[in-house]
Amino acid sequence: MSDGFDPSSRYGRRHAQKLQRAAAAAGARSADDRPERDPDEPFVGWGFVGSRRWLGYFAIAVAFAIVCALFGMWQWDRRNEAVRQNEQVAQNYEHTPVPLDRALPTASSWDDSQTWLRVRVTGRYDTAEQLLVRNRVHNGQPGFEVLTPLVTADGRAFIVDRGWVPTGNAQDAPDHVPAPPSGEVTAIVRLQESEPRIPGRTDPAHTDQVQSVTLSDVAKKVDTPIYTGAYGQLASESPAPTEARPLGWDRPTADTGLHLSYFIQWFMFAAGGFGFLAYLMVQEYRNLNQDDPEERERALERQRRKDAKPKTDAEIEDELLNAGR
Repeated sequence: MSDGFDPSSRYGRRHAQKLQRAAAAAGARSADDRPERDPDEPFVGWGFVGSRRWLGYFAIAVAFAIVCALFGMWQWDRRNEAVRQNEQVAQNYEHTPVPLDRALPTASSWDDSQTWLRVRVTGRYDTAEQLLVRNRVHNGQPGFEVLTPLVTADGRAFIVDRGWVPTGNAQDAPDHVPAPPSGEVTAIVRLQESEPRIPGRTDPAHTDQVQSVTLSDVAKKVDTPIYTGAYGQLASESPAPTEARPLGWDRPTADTGLHLSYFIQWFMFAAGGFGFLAYLMVQEYRNLNQDDPEERERALERQRRKDAKPKTDAEIEDELLNAGR
């Protein structure tokens, strides 16, 4: 049972000498006898886990788990936000059109729940005040979005994003912008919140171009007072234009992404940290207590089980290579 036991290993020599003295004095012991342990023997049994070093390891594992949990909950919040957005699209995208004055009672009115809500607006397009939004990409191709004020009966203009047109072949502007219908027009649009201003960018001076649909900036370029809380992405207009209108938008996909799987992975990382700590704890226990007869017996049993397992192809190949050397 002592085969493979090295009495000179850590904490093993003194205990081995004590066993030899006890055997010489008392003769053969029964199988139930246990050698008396030295009360001064350090880190015998599981007592080592209370050491300052192992308390430090445990603190590191707890800190790692807390960090993983924070990242996991961040992914959970992002998933919930994606679910909320999907529900909002499903509710508003094909909603019966609401009159503009009911959806936006004042020029600055806006509520996040109105994103994608279909609204009906009647007025006349003011093409003289039409603007182009720069750096809008569609399928990898640069272009512009066309903003055309739709002046309502009360004299206020609602900004309609009529769609996307490509950059021209010879200049940093579209070769052609399709004209909207003339006369009185009823447009069905989907509401969007005013975009934030892009830090570090300014609108090109003395041009009809803007960097973003920031309605407070658009208002400075349009003589007619406009709605500053929201604008609309064009869904349809009546009467129809005489030429094909700018390219419209696809319906947003109902996808929550990989946030749920990332949430699970972060908590698995946290559990893995404690699992790795437990593995190190067991290995140190076996090392510090290898002179314990019970632990030696368990070590031999583990080795017997390991030897009884069928060898893998890689192990057989390694043995053949070693035998050929």
